[in-house]
Amino acid sequence: MGYIFSLSNHKGGVGKTTSTLNIGAGLRNLENKVLLVDLDPQSNLTQSMGITDYQNSSYTLLTKRSNIEESIIQHSDNLFLIPSELNLSGMEIEIGSVPEKEFILKNSLDSVKKEFDYIIIDCPPALGVLTINALVASDRIFLPIQSEYLAVQGMSKISDVIEKVKERLNPSLDIGGVFLTQFDQRRVLNRSVLEAVKGHFGDKLFNTIIRDNVALAEAPVSGRNIYEYAPKSYGADDYRSLCKEIAEKYS
Repeated sequence: MGYIFSLSNHKGGVGKTTSTLNIGAGLRNLENKVLLVDLDPQSNLTQSMGITDYQNSSYTLLTKRSNIEESIIQHSDNLFLIPSELNLSGMEIEIGSVPEKEFILKNSLDSVKKEFDYIIIDCPPALGVLTINALVASDRIFLPIQSEYLAVQGMSKISDVIEKVKERLNPSLDIGGVFLTQFDQRRVLNRSVLEAVKGHFGDKLFNTIIRDNVALAEAPVSGRNIYEYAPKSYGADDYRSLCKEIAEKYS
């Protein structure tokens, strides 16, 4: 039986999509079969993987224009993707009146869960029906937190949303791990944020910190993950370390 994880943060620019891609590819490199789900209308994960030619998507899946098998495409050995498209931006209207709309993604993913070691969902930077679908479908949520002041201000809101989903829709949901992104040890603010996150999340904070590294921003332009683009970079080293922590905790 595999695990379903969501990477979520209602704040944009925290490295959520970068983390989804590189965690997914890193777990694949550890000899796992991985499915990534792009649930963001901006399709950044899909674009970052260099995928441009596809018929079905998370949009057609959620609106039942395609089934789960038709929506999955193979990116490379043991790495698969359900791509996204801009039409997802209208999901609040399209499925707003559908009974049990929060369970659409869960019902689809549950039918293929046993075929993958990990299914990882890239959520949009919002707390609407798409993110709720992801959290209802997930066993755990991972929180990438940018090393800046505003990220600290949003920690309580994230925790509150998770508790509400857990109480009302998915009793098994829990925070699987928290990690800092874009971290620079030389900055006093970054070190202060680290201490604040430790105080708020305690042992939920992974030991690995994702350092600020330009290669992480450059890699998606070429449609490659960090291990392909710059395998000797700090970014590659940090995500390898994070993936090992995840695999040790959830295997």
